[in-house]
This record gives sequence, structure tokens and C-alpha cells, in this order.
Amino acid sequence: MRPIIFTHIKCPLHRYTFRGKALREWVEQQCEGRVLNLFAGKTLLQVDEVRNDLDPDAPADYHRDALEFLRSWPGEKFNTMLLDPPYSYRKSMELYKGIRCSPFRRLKDTIPSHLEIGGKVITFGYHSVVMGKNRAFVVEKIGIFSHGGTIHDTIASVERYRSGL
Repeated sequence: MRPIIFTHIKCPLHRYTFRGKALREWVEQQCEGRVLNLFAGKTLLQVDEVRNDLDPDAPADYHRDALEFLRSWPGEKFNTMLLDPPYSYRKSMELYKGIRCSPFRRLKDTIPSHLEIGGKVITFGYHSVVMGKNRAFVVEKIGIFSHGGTIHDTIASVERYRSGL
């Protein structure tokens, strides 16, 4: 069993997760190769990024529901996928103007077919939601981003896809 690396960073909370410098730099350091940012928001990352966001006002290459996007993606597989969906029903309604986001379990079941073996999935939320060993993923790192006061921490899980290795 490999040890999991934990990182704790204090940083302000932003409506768009990657807007804060410390968190943005951390996620950019975790990314490898070609990156799919499925819930891209408004912050551009300094990585080789394909951007999807349901909000038509977000600077994205595609504006589709995340599950619909994956199911119809005809291109090459990705080395890293970023999953930063709204963390609650209220956030989903607020950020996506009342449009509900993809069912997360179906989304996670679809991801492996679009990820290179040895690739990463980095998932953000109020809790440590992971792809899991049943989908052939191994947790390598956990990032905890404390925003202070009574604000929920943001938790990031970095997992490696080990299918076929």
C-alpha cells in the first residue's frame, strides 16, 4: 500500500474554485499532459486544457452537460481530468441558472473510457468523493483548502487510473 500525500493550504474562498492563487497553482502542479476540465468555470489554467462548462458565459471550448460531453467525445484520451462540479444542489442552481448537472455516479462510470491508463482524475468538493478502486483508481494525494471561519473546506482527491497495469 502506497502512502497518501496530504497537503493543507489556507486560502480565501472564491465562487470559482481555481480563482484563488494558491489553489490554482496547486492544481496546475498536479496536472499532467492533456487536461479535460469538465466544469471549467471562468478561470483559465496554465495547462494544456480542453474546457467544458454548461454556462454559455464561461470561457470554454464546449458548453455541454458533462455527461453528454463525455458520451459524445470523439477525440483522443486525456492524461488528466478535473472534476469541479457544484458542491451542492444550491450551488448547481446558482451557478448553472437552474439547470441540474449530470448525475455524478454516471459521470464517474464514463470517465475511464476517456482517460489514458496511468492518467489522473482530480476531484473537488466539500468531502472526499473519489473514483474508487472498483473503477481501478488509487488515491495518491489529498489537498485540503481551508477558507477560514465557518466556511466548508474544499477537498481535492488526486487519483491515478491503474487499469491494465
